[in-house]
Amino acid sequence: MKIIIDADACPKGVLQSCFELGHKFAVPVWTVASFHHDIRSDQHIVVENHAQAADIKIMNIAEAGDLVITQDWGLAAMVLGRKAKCISPSGQEYPGDHIGFLLEAREMKAKYRRSGGRTKGPKKRTQQDDAVFATRLEGLIKGMLASIETSEE
Repeated sequence: MKIIIDADACPKGVLQSCFELGHKFAVPVWTVASFHHDIRSDQHIVVENHAQAADIKIMNIAEAGDLVITQDWGLAAMVLGRKAKCISPSGQEYPGDHIGFLLEAREMKAKYRRSGGRTKGPKKRTQQDDAVFATRLEGLIKGMLASIETSEE
């Protein structure tokens, strides 16, 4: 098991929680970002600066049993197909059975924006948001490690 972070647009509090919990549970943490980002990580992968470079790299390294942190619904759908778990920086686990609905909603919003409409962006991130993420991440890691131990017995 490894934690893979789509670090191009990942909040600093989320990165810090991933590093701390990865260390606590002895789970390697990999970060993937374009060369424009200054990420301090033992296992950092630098990709080109084109739109989907980080997503493609994450897809190439994600395996069944990994945990991917991303806010990209398209990437989430692809890693779920690889039997990896996936959560957003808000701590919401992407549901494998409802990801199609999320992708459809994303497309409808994009179509609306292309026609001149405006949609709300995310609200400003708070320390409470970071705490919620850390709690959910820890619970997910514990559950995934427990299932690995159970399957090995």
